[in-house]
Amino acid sequence: MANPLARLLDSLACALKGGVHVVRSQPNARLHLLAAALACAAGLHVGLSRAEWLWISVAIALVWSAEAFNTALEELADALHPERHPGIGRAKDAAAAAVLIAALGAAVIGMLVFAPHLG
Repeated sequence: MANPLARLLDSLACALKGGVHVVRSQPNARLHLLAAALACAAGLHVGLSRAEWLWISVAIALVWSAEAFNTALEELADALHPERHPGIGRAKDAAAAAVLIAALGAAVIGMLVFAPHLG
């Protein structure tokens, strides 16, 4: 049986490799990365409170989670059924909708958090 620490580190390495794949393979992920970096920079600039950072962190995590799940579903679907298929197309569309919903929610959170700092 493998060392528990070694298994944990291996699992972390796989997760990081997956995250790198998401950023490299998905143009929208790169936009999400830019948006997250800008939100963090703006948060540092305006001096967000701990509670405000909590909301920004949750919004960023939700978008990235949705993007990672969307990429995983697309990769799996393409590997199992490379030809176009209406059912797979609908599943991919639904996963993309989840990313859009998360991104729109994050934008609302961003507006609610940053609006008081703009005036």
